[in-house]
Amino acid sequence: MKKILLGLLIILAGIQHCNSQEQTPERLSEAGEFSGLSIYNLPSRWTTQDNKEIEMKDLKGKVLVMVMIYTSCKAACPRLIADMRHIEQRLPENIKKDVTLIMVSIDPETDTPKRLKAFAKENKMEGEQWLFLRSTEENTREFAAVLAVNYKKITPVDFSHSNIISVFNTGGELTFQQEGLGVSYDETVRNIIAEAAKHH
Repeated sequence: MKKILLGLLIILAGIQHCNSQEQTPERLSEAGEFSGLSIYNLPSRWTTQDNKEIEMKDLKGKVLVMVMIYTSCKAACPRLIADMRHIEQRLPENIKKDVTLIMVSIDPETDTPKRLKAFAKENKMEGEQWLFLRSTEENTREFAAVLAVNYKKITPVDFSHSNIISVFNTGGELTFQQEGLGVSYDETVRNIIAEAAKHH
């Protein structure tokens, strides 16, 4: 299983800037399986801010917009959170139900479901479209590799980390990434809308 997972991660990481449309998500869903480039193949389990356990495949059928953060971050994360809120605000009302905006914690020890729930409330991210996830350190590292996010603990309470927003289509395939803080997210919004429009 480890070798299979490692191979999948290498493949997923390798297409971070590609737009793969080899199979339609509809065909994959009907077949009950996903393309080899889909994060829905990952077996890791995650806990939400509502203390529910899920797998990535439980998110199928939605366009996913993801960032990796940690709630005690005082530098980059508040900007990433603000960017995610602004992206959500710019989505047309008719597609918001087709999009899930996901914050994945890189500090699962601190970011318990209770802490994530409080953080969501503090940042006015309590609607159904917002999802906060935490898992084990191993699962978090593996998933960071898929997103090409690098992070490192530099003090007991601080991490250095990449600032990347990733968009996945409804089949769980990475279609777009935006890197940096304070940059225009027009293209990110266009990509989300385009992916959601394919299923209307």
